[in-house]
Amino acid sequence: VQLVESGGGLVQAGGSLRLSCAASGIIFSINAMGWYRQAPGKQRELVAYIRSDGITDCAASVKGRFTISRDNAKNTVYLQMNSLKPEDTAVYYCNCNARGGIVAGPLMDYWGKGTLVTVSS
Repeated sequence: VQLVESGGGLVQAGGSLRLSCAASGIIFSINAMGWYRQAPGKQRELVAYIRSDGITDCAASVKGRFTISRDNAKNTVYLQMNSLKPEDTAVYYCNCNARGGIVAGPLMDYWGKGTLVTVSS
């Protein structure tokens, strides 16, 4: 399973960005997809996730500002980020919890290479 992220960039505080992540390869099933972020000098943290049944959750720090959605037909997850703050600056990583292969393999976590989001004050 390969993940390709797009949509990062530089934006002023209060602005918006939309991240996309497309999963490809031989995928038997996807359990959940989500976004993590890692700011300089900090640990990677969960931003938001969406399960195959549509259930979502997000970090308290982004609640009300970020929205996660998913296109199951395209195996793509989106993160709409509004009212961005300088503290949102980080590398954002896409995560996919899935079973690869033609026959169901083990449930594994797959990661994208990350996309940088920089919010200027």
